[in-house]
Amino acid sequence: MFRVRLLSGIVLMAVTIALMAYGSYPLFWVITGISLIGLFELYRAVGMEKTLPAVLGYISSIVIDILILDNGYEYLLIWLVLTLIVMMASYVLAYPRYDSEQMTMLFFGLIYVTVMLSFVFKVRFLENGILFVWLIFIGAWGSDTCAYCVGKLCGKHKLPSELSPNKTVEGCVGGILGAALIGFLFALAFFKNQDYWWQFALIGGVSSVISQIGDLTASAIKRNHDIKDYGKLIPGHGGILDRFDSIIFIAPIVYYLIVFM
Repeated sequence: MFRVRLLSGIVLMAVTIALMAYGSYPLFWVITGISLIGLFELYRAVGMEKTLPAVLGYISSIVIDILILDNGYEYLLIWLVLTLIVMMASYVLAYPRYDSEQMTMLFFGLIYVTVMLSFVFKVRFLENGILFVWLIFIGAWGSDTCAYCVGKLCGKHKLPSELSPNKTVEGCVGGILGAALIGFLFALAFFKNQDYWWQFALIGGVSSVISQIGDLTASAIKRNHDIKDYGKLIPGHGGILDRFDSIIFIAPIVYYLIVFM
């Protein structure tokens, strides 16, 4: 299992590096595709993945990404409202086939998966985005690696949450400090501007906190619906939402921290 997880992790990292380096439309369409798969996994958790309301969600997801790419924010809210109305119409017409929790999850998924993940290509399309975008992965995968290592080496105090009994306070702190250090070293290597050094460290630390919330959020949803993994698409890692649960939360935070700072 470890070998499978390692190999698939290496392949995933290689693909990520290639996409982030190239950027442009390939990155946009890959993120759009990842969002669709993530929606399918989330909808499957409530038994809605192959229903007409779910198809409306998939179509809406593609339109949302296109509107965000073209900076059509004045139309985004209108589109979300229309999507909700059409989904509710299908709910009413098919009643009592679907329940309110299922329909809520359909619309929630568009924000949780599609809108949040779109910030990956928004960060990449910023000036210096080819470098800034790595802050997302430092806050997610860098934090996760540091938290795991520190937790294994010196973790003694369990988190009060029941969602992840193996996580420790020491591991969480190690993840925050580790991500901050990686962010600092990254800025030190690629930017001469010393302001970036502390800014990247700050973004790394904040992203780690958000990353851990994202990870626990995905765990909570899985627990509520009695599933171990969202899918089996990535060998050894699970589904898209299992691997990108932290990135979903971090991407918008990194974008706005970069813009404001």
